[in-house]
Amino acid sequence: MAATFAYFRWAFGFTAAGLILAFFLGWSYSGHLGGAFEFLMIGSVLAVLEISLSFDNAIVNANKLQHMTPEWQRRFLTWGIIIAVFGMRIVFPLLIVVVAAGIGPWQAIHLAATQPTEYARIIGEAHIGIAAFGGAFLMMVALNYFFDDGKKVHWIAMLERHMARFASVRGLEVALVLCVMLGFSQMLPEEKLGVFLLAGLSGLLTFLAVEVVGHLLDASEEATDLAAKGGLGAFLYLEVLDASFSFDGVIGAFALTQNLFLIAIGLGIGAMYVRSMTIMLVERQTLAEFRYLEHGAFWSILILSVIMFAQTLMHIPEAITGLLGAGVIGLALLSSLRYRRVVVGS
Repeated sequence: MAATFAYFRWAFGFTAAGLILAFFLGWSYSGHLGGAFEFLMIGSVLAVLEISLSFDNAIVNANKLQHMTPEWQRRFLTWGIIIAVFGMRIVFPLLIVVVAAGIGPWQAIHLAATQPTEYARIIGEAHIGIAAFGGAFLMMVALNYFFDDGKKVHWIAMLERHMARFASVRGLEVALVLCVMLGFSQMLPEEKLGVFLLAGLSGLLTFLAVEVVGHLLDASEEATDLAAKGGLGAFLYLEVLDASFSFDGVIGAFALTQNLFLIAIGLGIGAMYVRSMTIMLVERQTLAEFRYLEHGAFWSILILSVIMFAQTLMHIPEAITGLLGAGVIGLALLSSLRYRRVVVGS
């Protein structure tokens, strides 16, 4: 137990500092103890929300990190946390407002600090584009895992075997994502259709671009020291993937608070725990120990991608998203334990 807690010592320290900061932030905004405790509570809930939505992210990250060099593992777990906390939890929401409102970055910061309601309204109006981009990208991530003719281990065998069998059909994953996009586009009002399709296609093209860049960098391993195999290419892939996982949490956070700085604190705390879980999964080789855990993570990603598309039509509470993802991973964990008991144990 002590060894497990050791992986989370930085996350615990960040949690303490973050919650103290949230408390004083609430005090500065409200001027009374009740407001300070309200910010403290919201910050805690945001951290739990981020962890529940991103647990599958930790599993996928760990799977990719296992094939990276130790140097690039360290870079992802150090540089990556800076990008995840500062980039996606602070810069990304600001950029949405900069683009949507046509204002400068400093004006966006001033708007977030002085007019949080207006700031949240602008974020909300950009939700369709964000959901479509994230849905397309994450669906490609999941389908790329299942449509693999080299995949020999199957959890939901009836589906996964058929998907692996059709892996040789070129472009099938792209076609499926486009079909899903066309299906949802038929239910959207005409004035939102252009934004949805442009964002969805951008998400799909971003996935393909990251794949191409990753292959090019890995192929140049012998010619340059810039990217070791599984190094820079995998790093870029993981950063874009991590950003896609963050979309849902960032947007969902505005349902709890409109304060950008409190959102950054709460989601930043959650991101630290996700990184800590990733390190533990890699160093203790938990994925190898639990046969179907990775499968559960990718099914969870596929479900999340469908939910993100559905959110362009209706509001889906973040609690449902988190519970579905955690439930699928929990079932995969139980299946892994049963396999170890029945097959390995025998």
